[in-house]
Amino acid sequence: MEREWWRRTLIVLRRPAEVFAALREDDDDLRSEPLLAIVFLAGIAGVLGTNAFAQSLDDFELDGLTLAVVAFIAGGLYGFVGYFLLGFLVYTGVRAAGSDASYGRARQIVGFAVVPLALSLVVWFVRIAVYGGDPFRSGGSDTGLGNHLFEAVEVAVFLWSGALLVVGLRAYHGWSSARALAAALPALALPALALLRAFG
Repeated sequence: MEREWWRRTLIVLRRPAEVFAALREDDDDLRSEPLLAIVFLAGIAGVLGTNAFAQSLDDFELDGLTLAVVAFIAGGLYGFVGYFLLGFLVYTGVRAAGSDASYGRARQIVGFAVVPLALSLVVWFVRIAVYGGDPFRSGGSDTGLGNHLFEAVEVAVFLWSGALLVVGLRAYHGWSSARALAAALPALALPALALLRAFG
């Protein structure tokens, strides 16, 4: 059964309703390791896209290896803070919408909704392979159409995760799409503000 939840971390991209409906099962321990991995990887991908990291190599005391270590540590912290904060916002939204779901279940819905963000770490490896360290310093070669495509992928990943959150709430509760969207709005507002700040 634990292997089944590892498999579902990828199935959620193709058949999300099936995975989120399965969260009704009371086997939280079987989901803990996949959720830990998702949250950790999503945190690293998220922190790499922040403005703080965009100029991190402008500091001549930092090199690529140090930056990787910092991203690993900061990404883990970023992921877990986001997991609990977004989980709380989802919990607030679903309670207001009339659900009796627990805070733990709200966090798990968030965890599986951010699988696209976790997988976007692969895109960062491609980006670094193309531009080297320039995505982390000002005035580098990461400009023009190629960079805009990578930025578009970043935005698409956040939109995909947001859509998965709504689908997840709908599948878990058996709600209409409108009700699920209304319940998700408190949590969706936070990444929306982050995107506006990053690309605005």
